[in-house]
Amino acid sequence: MLIGIIGAPNKGKSTFFKAATLAEVEIEDRPFVTIKPNRGTGYVKIECVDKFFNEQCNPRLGFCLNHYRFIPFELIDVAGLVPGASEGKGLGSQFLDDLNEADALIQIIDISGNTDSEGNRVSGYDPEDDIKFLENELDRWYLRIIKKGWERFSRTVIQENLDVKKAIAKQLSGLRVNEAITAEVLKKLNLSLRPSDWKESDLLNLARELRKKTKPMVIVANKIDVKGASQNYEILKGKYDIIACSAEIELALREAAKKKVIEYVPGENNFKIVNNDLSENHKKALEFMKKFLDSYGNTGVQEVLNKVVFDVLKCIAIYPGGVKTLADKNGNILPDCFLMLDGSTALDFAYKLHTDFGKNFIRAIDVKTKRTVGKEHKLKNKDVIEIVANR
Repeated sequence: MLIGIIGAPNKGKSTFFKAATLAEVEIEDRPFVTIKPNRGTGYVKIECVDKFFNEQCNPRLGFCLNHYRFIPFELIDVAGLVPGASEGKGLGSQFLDDLNEADALIQIIDISGNTDSEGNRVSGYDPEDDIKFLENELDRWYLRIIKKGWERFSRTVIQENLDVKKAIAKQLSGLRVNEAITAEVLKKLNLSLRPSDWKESDLLNLARELRKKTKPMVIVANKIDVKGASQNYEILKGKYDIIACSAEIELALREAAKKKVIEYVPGENNFKIVNNDLSENHKKALEFMKKFLDSYGNTGVQEVLNKVVFDVLKCIAIYPGGVKTLADKNGNILPDCFLMLDGSTALDFAYKLHTDFGKNFIRAIDVKTKRTVGKEHKLKNKDVIEIVANR
């Protein structure tokens, strides 16, 4: 799973990326600090099932804090996109193409309105303009890909009497387009079965709908802690599904926790100071962050990561384990936890663990209930599953 972080320059993308991953990236108050895409590991957060078993887990990947399990996935932070990016303006089309493999997108906007569409410092900029122009650039990017060789493609569909949805799905497979998505979009747009009859507006509508299906997006109102930001947020949250966020405060909290100044579980509404040997400036900074958490409940970063993985991509978290023991051969309790699509079956999970488990599947056991289930049994979030297979 790969999630792309996008937005106009100087909106806080790299700060959000660093807060989510603690990767070392360059952060400055100027446009186009990010040139090459940054890749790192982000984490979704769930209440760990180790509490159910009255145990302490030992994650092989990710980590567990106060019985909250943090499960890894990959994030990519690309260079800032400006109006005209789909035509190559700024650092444009090259970085749009870096998003090809992304399953979903996180769009970062500066909700304070203190940076314009090209990342320059201003005052009174309407952050909604960023939402609109970026959606348009993504649609134009898809349109550009669709139109490559379109005339030849549309002729071939007619001449060879091809199934339109299958042909388009094959043509755009690099964008994660499949037959089911294509069929749904063609039906919604009521397009004819002759692609050669489609107008430019039809192609743009096709591009837009395919983009929404294959690159679903969460909008992040970053810099909510800046003066004037809350008013803009109140206006936009009535129009968009948008999450208030301060990536800068989240980064500060995670860095302080890393240095053992505080104890902090990402996504929580409080923290505990464990090092009292602090300067007055540090104390004031922590007090400011505490007031922010009291007001907003959390910084928004973990909420965004969880929303994109669990709500947008419809994933569930599944643990492998055994009825007799939850430990692996090295004694680690519940060392693994995997993200799978909602609707996955016990057989899907067997294949996830190892191809041989899938091929030689006999049955599965729900470890929490000790109930035996078959290969078609649909899994639920935070299930612990034992796979029984022929050796």
